[in-house]
Amino acid sequence: MNTTDIYEFMSARDAVGHGTHTASTAAGALVANANFRGLASGVARGGAPNARLAVYKVCWATGDCTSADILAAFDDAIHDRVDVLSVSLGQAPPLPAYVDDVLSIGSFHAVAKGIVVVCSAGNSGPYSETVINSAPWIVTVAAGTLDRTFLTKITLGNNSTYVGQTLYSGKHPAKSMRVVYAEDIASNNADDTDARSCTAGSLNSTLVKGNVVLCFQTRAQRSASVAVETVKKARGVGVIFAQFLTKDIASSFDIPCVQVDYQVGTAILAYTTSMRNPTVQFSSAKTILGELIGPEVAYFSSRGPSSLSPSVLKPDIAAPGVNILAAWTPAAAISSAIGSVNFKIDSGTSMSCPHISGVAALLKSMHPNWSPAAVKSALVTTANIHDNYGFEIVSEAAPYNQANPFDYGGGHVNPNRAAHPGLVYDMGTSDYVRFLCSMGYNSSAISSMTQQHATCQHTPKTQLNLNLPSITIPELRGKLTVSRTVTNVGSVMSKYRAHVEPPPGVDVAISPSLLTFNSTVRRLTFKVTFQAKLKVQGRYTFGSLTWEDGAHTVRIPLVVRTMISKFYVDA
Repeated sequence: MNTTDIYEFMSARDAVGHGTHTASTAAGALVANANFRGLASGVARGGAPNARLAVYKVCWATGDCTSADILAAFDDAIHDRVDVLSVSLGQAPPLPAYVDDVLSIGSFHAVAKGIVVVCSAGNSGPYSETVINSAPWIVTVAAGTLDRTFLTKITLGNNSTYVGQTLYSGKHPAKSMRVVYAEDIASNNADDTDARSCTAGSLNSTLVKGNVVLCFQTRAQRSASVAVETVKKARGVGVIFAQFLTKDIASSFDIPCVQVDYQVGTAILAYTTSMRNPTVQFSSAKTILGELIGPEVAYFSSRGPSSLSPSVLKPDIAAPGVNILAAWTPAAAISSAIGSVNFKIDSGTSMSCPHISGVAALLKSMHPNWSPAAVKSALVTTANIHDNYGFEIVSEAAPYNQANPFDYGGGHVNPNRAAHPGLVYDMGTSDYVRFLCSMGYNSSAISSMTQQHATCQHTPKTQLNLNLPSITIPELRGKLTVSRTVTNVGSVMSKYRAHVEPPPGVDVAISPSLLTFNSTVRRLTFKVTFQAKLKVQGRYTFGSLTWEDGAHTVRIPLVVRTMISKFYVDA
């Protein structure tokens, strides 16, 4: 039944498209010749296509996601005995305390019942300390790119050609169109920066009408969407959007939007200013597959460290989240510029989250007795840190940089390796309760949150000794030892040797450096000692600890910042 809002339904039916897209990514059935208006054509399927799918609606077409609806959804999912919860939403920083955050509370209850909870890392990158959903019992997912893009040829009136990205699949005019620079057609009350980026109301409609407008992205803009709407409202016929280095393409619109990097945008600007009647023509978009280096960490993907608990490495892992083709609800046509479609291409950590949810469902089907922590460990310790050409994964930014654990956690997901991790870093709700105590929350607040009796006692290094598949030390002063425990889930008789790549400026020692498992010894504890080489206010540096037995490679990130003074902060 419809609500009074014609774009909404009083049921789990999706009126927007976001939920359909993410649900089909996690567990969609096999569909041949899936495509978005001819782009990305091929066989589509979700991560776990044979899984049963339950959908709990917590957000509405207005954008409202109430705390009551979110907690009710967690309760319903627990009652329905689901195995995995995929949560493509979150609260933007500043983050509330775990005991006050509905996603942290609801996910804790789910994890306590053995449910793996997977959440988006957020879309506030590439800035540090922007990651959300940072509770240690959650699997927090960053977004990576694919080796696929959608290209169009740009031909200027002087016959110069450039390449841009677009999702526009409509017909282009046979003749060239006039191109104008946004700053040159600003409205009277707009400043140059607003006009240059084509913000709402910044352009003179009379001068826009019938033209293609060249806009330049600012740091405040995530995508070209606002610029396109501004030009469209002013009756422009297209947009060239010069943006920072990213493969994220804005949603398709009913006028062409071609995205280029700043170098190409600057070249087009030089052309427009040197010609009396500058023109441009676009070719039809083409799907290009397998010719790009990937994955890379998406520009928009939120980065660590966690602003709430910096000793807990976040995000945990990365998965595809850029230009993802998945199912779309035809009902969204009522409120969308793209009209009615069954599939759509979209980007965000909302898209990367269900990729991990699908993999988690497969892992639970293979290993039904694994705890949520074990599933998370398997994902993190087997992830890739190299791209499809064997290079170290980089992070989209200006300029490109080698990615680090604050970008992608353990790395980019490798589902096949995750199925057989060899060792897992396991833990349960009692460990999480001790962690909450170490955060300084009082016993009554923790008991109220967890619905478990909690008596907090002072335990030094509780946060650092939480049995995560990572070690993060935000404040290393001199020498520090932490411990971890691994459980053998591989061959009964096995020996693992430690291999350390220490973070620069830090000595790392493992004791013991050889772990021997047999039929009676399935769990072993080891200690990791960190020693700062220099007495200096340092930045975060990164390394790794890997256990190897010849068949398995079990890798965890090491993240350390040396400090002298408490007041010093440098993420």
